[in-house]
Amino acid sequence: MKKILFIIAAITIFPCVYAKDTLPAGENIRAAHDEGLSQLVVPVNEAREDSLIKEQSLQQKINSIGYKILNANKINKPIVFTYTVDNKPLLPVDTSVTKRQIIFYDVYFKYAENDDEIAAILAREISKAVRSYDGAWGGFISSAQIKMAPKKYELFADKRAVDYMVYAGYNPIGLITLIHKAFPQKRYDTISYTNLTSRRLAIIYEYIFTKYPQFLINNKYINSEVYQNFLLESVNNRLKLRQKLESGSTASPKYE
Repeated sequence: MKKILFIIAAITIFPCVYAKDTLPAGENIRAAHDEGLSQLVVPVNEAREDSLIKEQSLQQKINSIGYKILNANKINKPIVFTYTVDNKPLLPVDTSVTKRQIIFYDVYFKYAENDDEIAAILAREISKAVRSYDGAWGGFISSAQIKMAPKKYELFADKRAVDYMVYAGYNPIGLITLIHKAFPQKRYDTISYTNLTSRRLAIIYEYIFTKYPQFLINNKYINSEVYQNFLLESVNNRLKLRQKLESGSTASPKYE
């Protein structure tokens, strides 16, 4: 009698264990599989949520800097800024307004270390977007002129970016450090669509020196290793600028 009571008590106390152990083999496997999935779903969802929060934060940062440049420079042309983590923008790109939707790729953050350098990227692109509104046929002629003389308008965009940055409260030296880090030096540019990086930097430096010398006098980048390396590499070009100023010449130096 005691043995029978013990068996009944054991079945009553441990019903879950008994039920699980008596599941058919297939149901046991299915239950284990579902349990494993439930453990994976939470981390995956959390990782995706963290990724979205990061993307949203970076998009807000780009918007903040971009619209600050537009507002400070009284640019009243519709321009949007789109941050994307890969080579496909988050918003579809309409080819008719490509120049007016500025795509900021995640890879840019490898080089843009601060707000000045982010502003440098956006300011150059904004100058192109503004240009796309100028002239007849909805800016078609202006865009065609840029394509026909890319080296000329590359330098134009650099100078316009300096102006945009200054009026928006950013340090234009950030354009120098960004280009110095991100654009490798070619062997020559005679038959190229772009200028030598060293020539671009020399012209930007001269533009800042002439129009906004306060940024060189009180240079917050003076201790930057990148800026120091730029000074080291640009000795000859800066000597040419000095000779131009001392001679009173208005001709552009033949920067290398």
